[in-house]
Amino acid sequence: MEFKTKEIKGITVVELKGNVMGGPDASALNDFLHQLITEQKNHVVVDLKSVSFINSSGLGMLIGGLTTMRHSGGELKLARASKKVENLLEMTKLLKVFDLHKNVNNAIASFK
Repeated sequence: MEFKTKEIKGITVVELKGNVMGGPDASALNDFLHQLITEQKNHVVVDLKSVSFINSSGLGMLIGGLTTMRHSGGELKLARASKKVENLLEMTKLLKVFDLHKNVNNAIASFK
């Protein structure tokens, strides 16, 4: 998995790409989120458009990110999940945990 970031209207957008399977990727994302918190940036949108596969460790990585942001008084939202990823979130009941949006702009607007 790779990720790149950008800031839009004060919200950090993290674009994930490839297979999301936890492991070293989870550590890298977790470190990045903690860095954001130290910069007082705790509103994050994770763009899942380029995610081709996600396993249980990858889901755990996203849950960890959500928990990290919420503990800092912020929020982590998801955007542009493929139908496959959305179905997985639904089967695991994580759609009740995550705020999933059809596009990044809607996710950003939901922070207001």
